[in-house]
Amino acid sequence: MSDPKGSAGPAFWEDGELGYRRSLTDFAQGQLTLDEPYRLAHLPLVAPDHPRVIARQEGRSYEIGRHPPVFSLVLPIDGALLAASEPFQKLDAEMRAAPFAAKIAWDILPRRAQRLHATLCGTLSTGDAPTISNDTRAALSRIEPFAVDLRGPFSGNVNRGRIYLRVYPQKRDGLNPIHEVQAAFGRPPGDLYLVGLYNLTDDLDASETAALAEIIARWWGVSLVRIEVTELWLLGACDDLVLDSQIADRLAL
Repeated sequence: MSDPKGSAGPAFWEDGELGYRRSLTDFAQGQLTLDEPYRLAHLPLVAPDHPRVIARQEGRSYEIGRHPPVFSLVLPIDGALLAASEPFQKLDAEMRAAPFAAKIAWDILPRRAQRLHATLCGTLSTGDAPTISNDTRAALSRIEPFAVDLRGPFSGNVNRGRIYLRVYPQKRDGLNPIHEVQAAFGRPPGDLYLVGLYNLTDDLDASETAALAEIIARWWGVSLVRIEVTELWLLGACDDLVLDSQIADRLAL
C-alpha cells in the first residue's frame, strides 16, 4: 500500500453518510465505564488481574479473552505509514500526555503494529479458514484499488474502553467501494469501519472522560494519513486484539 496524497485529491464519504456520529460514546454521562463486551473480550488481554474482568460467559466462546480461531475479511492498515505521519505523531503524543494515559495499555501497540486493520466482513468462518469461491474472487478482481482517509480518534457505544481510528472510503462515481467488497461476500452494506488502536485498562473518572471527549472533538476532522488499498486480508485470530493471528489469504483488488 502507498500514500496517494501526491495524486489528484480523491473525494471521500463523510459523516452525514456514515455512522460514526450516531455510534459515538455518550460523553454526557460524565464517566466512561468499561462495558460488558469489552470486559469479556478485551480487558482480560490488557489487564488480566482487573477485578471486573469477565473470564467466561454462558453462551459465549471467550475464555479469558481467547476463543477458537475466527476468520474475517479485513482492510489492512500500513502501521509504518501511519507511524510516519506527522499528524498521527502529534495525536499519539497528546494521548501519551493525557490525564488518562496511565490507563492505556501501551505495551500492546507494538505487538499489533503489523496487524492494524478495519473489519469489513466479520466471522466468515470459525475453526478453519473459509474457502473463497471463484465467483467472489472474480467480483473482487473487478473492484479497482481505492483510497481511504484515516481519521480519529473514536470511542463507540459498544466495546467502551477501546479507542479507534475512523476509516473514510473514497467516493467513486457515487459508489462506496467497501460496499462493493461486502456485496461480493454476500454481506449487507455497513457504515462503520474502525481501526482498533488504544485499549483502556480501567474506567475513566469524570475529568479523564472529559479530556478524552475533548481530544476526540478536536481531532475529529483531521486527516491522519491517506492510504491506497490494493489488497484485503483473510485474517484469522484467537482473540479480538489479533495478538495471536494469521493472514490466511491476501485478496488482490
